[in-house]
Amino acid sequence: MEKVKHSSGRSYGQFCGLARALDVVGDRWNLLIVRELLPGPLRYNELRASLAGIATNLLAERLRSLEATGIVERRLGDVGVLYALTPWGAGLREPMEALGRWGAPLLMTGRAGDSFQPRWLVLALPALLRGVTATPSLELGFEVEGFLIVLRIDENGPRAVQPDRHPGTILTAAPEIVIGLAAGALTVDQAVSAGRLLGDPHILRRVFPPV
Repeated sequence: MEKVKHSSGRSYGQFCGLARALDVVGDRWNLLIVRELLPGPLRYNELRASLAGIATNLLAERLRSLEATGIVERRLGDVGVLYALTPWGAGLREPMEALGRWGAPLLMTGRAGDSFQPRWLVLALPALLRGVTATPSLELGFEVEGFLIVLRIDENGPRAVQPDRHPGTILTAAPEIVIGLAAGALTVDQAVSAGRLLGDPHILRRVFPPV
């Protein structure tokens, strides 16, 4: 692959995988655009609505840059043009999950007025629960601000799945509660007391050991 530079035209100029990666995705908003597209393709207006704070011309510039470097591609859908990750772009999931785990302690101070989209938990929850396995497999749902995230956990670990039905166990809670539970800052009892549990509490205890 040809060496690339930041959309600003700058490069770190270092023969290092990390430096070359930052040449591609190091510009402001790039990784957050990738975060939005990891669950699936989106229209431009959907991206714009989910990324509060980004100017429309800057979003268009970042998408052009990510297309040029082979991370994002445009697809023609039933509702017009969709932006989607290429297979190479989807490979950013693992390093982004690792970075999210590293940053999880920074969330323990609270939301403090920051914007939030429930779909961001599609990336965050499997990342925070890395290493958790279940045999036999189980399904667990989290409903946050009206958005349902379903985790399927088996011997290979957790992954977010597109629900074709509601799982038997669903915890409805604020994002701070769900993240606190997944990060190990809250117990199952504390999370259930702060939210609402439908189903079997033993499913939660299989996933979240005592703090």
